[in-house]
Amino acid sequence: MTSGFLTLAAQGGSSSVSPSEHVGEFEFLGLTFYGDTMWTSTLAAIIVVGAGFFVRSRVTSEVPNKVQLAYESLTSYMIDQVQGRMGRRPAEFLAPLIIALFAFILVCNWLGLIPSGHPEILRPPTADVNLAYALAIFVFVAAWVWGFREQGTKTLRRFVQPYVALAPLNIIEEIAKPISLSLRLFGNILSGTIMISVIALIPWWGLWLPNAAWKLFDLFIGAIQALIFALLTVMQFFSPAVSEEGH
Repeated sequence: MTSGFLTLAAQGGSSSVSPSEHVGEFEFLGLTFYGDTMWTSTLAAIIVVGAGFFVRSRVTSEVPNKVQLAYESLTSYMIDQVQGRMGRRPAEFLAPLIIALFAFILVCNWLGLIPSGHPEILRPPTADVNLAYALAIFVFVAAWVWGFREQGTKTLRRFVQPYVALAPLNIIEEIAKPISLSLRLFGNILSGTIMISVIALIPWWGLWLPNAAWKLFDLFIGAIQALIFALLTVMQFFSPAVSEEGH
């Protein structure tokens, strides 16, 4: 990804903010790898898996504890969202996938709230368009696999609906879906890292208030973007894949 720079005038001089600067960048076999994206996304995956084992260890058939209540509320909400659009049977299959996507993206988004120096070594990996593209491509492929498993080649009929002449536009729309999904996530999270970099230019005695206010707002934005990605996964990818079944 091409690095972008934001230059601000400050006291007769200038300060440069590089929101897309990467730590641990290296090349291998002619390819460029961003170390910070790799280790933060790996850390997010470890946290999600660890949280899953923790929740499992706290599950009880008696009076549920707060952890179990929180997880059951999230699970029930996601199942309701999928079932309302696709029916109960798809909900039983897709809900775990949607919950995993939501949890992983949420942790990725919130990693940037942890102070990690400058340049940040815990920069949110979703602020890297490469991870956003990878998530969207994974969803895109999974939806097509689901569509073929449920309907076979009949899933291709959506490209000629409502008219055969619209097939080229339908194909373009299908290709644009993962691009728009990934850029929406990437743009919103990257803008948060830019704002944090800009706020960091404020003198230390006036930094705490805008920094705390933006961190709280960023916490909210990170949760909303994770939820939007998860729900759009159902509406834009999986639901059209089985739309002819009447769900």
